Amino acid sequence: MGIKNLKKNKWFRLLTNAYILVLTAFVVWMVFFDTNSLLIHMELRKEIKKLEKTQKFLKEEISKDKKIIKKLSDPKELEKFAREQYYLKKKNEEIYLIEYADSIKKQDEEEQ
Repeated sequence: MGIKNLKKNKWFRLLTNAYILVLTAFVVWMVFFDTNSLLIHMELRKEIKKLEKTQKFLKEEISKDKKIIKKLSDPKELEKFAREQYYLKKKNEEIYLIEYADSIKKQDEEEQ
C-alpha cells in the first residue's frame, strides 16, 4: 500500500481535510485550553451547587433564629431561656445541676 493508495483512502482524505483539522483544533482548544473551557465550567457548576446548598442551610437557620427571637420577646420565655442556657438565677436563689451517668459518658465521648 503506497502513498498514492493511502491518499485515495476515504478516511485519510477526510482526516487531512483543512476544515476538519481546523475544527478539531478549535474543539480541543475550547474544551481544554480556553479561559472559558468546558473543564472550568464544570468546576464552577460544582461550586454553584455547593453554594446553593450552603444558602439553603443558612436560610433555614435564619428562619429558626427568627422563631427563637419572636419567642424570646415574651418576658417569661426570655427568663426561661436565660435560666436553661446560661444558668442565670434570681437573688437569694440557688441552682443545682443534676447530671446523670448517661450524660457524663456522652460528654466524655464528645470531647474525645
